[in-house]
Amino acid sequence: MQEHYYFIGEIAGKIYQTLEKQGALAPTRLQKEIGVEDSALFNQAIGWLAREDKINVTKQGKGTKVSLL
Repeated sequence: MQEHYYFIGEIAGKIYQTLEKQGALAPTRLQKEIGVEDSALFNQAIGWLAREDKINVTKQGKGTKVSLL
């Protein structure tokens, strides 16, 4: 289980760095940008960052954008 937490943290770091460089992105594009195929791990990392008040997830029209706070 500890290894699973490590991977989530690693993905969360990649998400944060990508958003820092590129600004707000759609979740699907963000997932492709960081190169994570496992949607479950990606979603857990998004949840981790949201829980830590690091990101903002907003609805824009029919889509969703993820950005840093």
